[in-house]
Amino acid sequence: MRFFAVAAATLVSVAYAERITVTVGENNGLTYSPESVTAKVGDTIAFRFMSKNHTVTQSTFVKPCEAMTAPTAGIDSGFQPVPAGATEFPEWSFTVDDESTPFWFFCNQAPHCSRGMVFAVNPTAEKTFTAFKATAVGAPADGSPTGTTPGNGTNGPSGSDSGTPGSSETDAPNNGAGMLSGSKTVMLSVIGLVAGLVL
Repeated sequence: MRFFAVAAATLVSVAYAERITVTVGENNGLTYSPESVTAKVGDTIAFRFMSKNHTVTQSTFVKPCEAMTAPTAGIDSGFQPVPAGATEFPEWSFTVDDESTPFWFFCNQAPHCSRGMVFAVNPTAEKTFTAFKATAVGAPADGSPTGTTPGNGTNGPSGSDSGTPGSSETDAPNNGAGMLSGSKTVMLSVIGLVAGLVL
C-alpha cells in the first residue's frame, strides 16, 4: 500500500512538471529571455540558442561571471555557435532537482557577462536577480573577476563570437593593439640588429 502511495505521488509530480523555454541571444542581443524563472522540482528548463556563440554556465551569487567549482562543478552547456541566417537552433536543457536553492548562470563568452548576460532560477528576496546582475555588470570588462577560470577571457573555441571560425564581433575584446605593439618591437629589434652589423 505504501509503495502505491509513493508511486502515485511520483506520477502526479511528473504529470505536473513543466518545460520552461528560455531563448538565448534573441535578435542578436546579449540576453536570456526571460532573465529569471521560478521552477519546481522536476521542471525542465530548455535553452534555445538563437544567435552568435553563447553558453549557459552555472556560477554563484557572489561571483556571477566565474564558473562554479565548489562545492561541486556547476553545469555548463558549452559553447553553442549559431551561424548567421540559421534556420535550425541548438537546444540544451537541465531538470531542476532543488527548488529551495537559487541557481545562477552566465554566458561564458567574454565579455557578455559583464554586459549583463546573466540568468537565474528561483532567486529569493535576500538574493535577488537585480543584485546578481548588478554584481555581474560591475565585473571587469573581460567578464572574469579572477582571470583563472578556463574559458573566461576568450572568445570561445572558435575564437569568434558569431560562431563562424576566424570572424570577429564588435563586442569581442580587441587584441589588435597588443599584436601591433608586439610587431613594432620585433621590427625595431631587427632594424637594430641590421644597423649593428653595418657599423
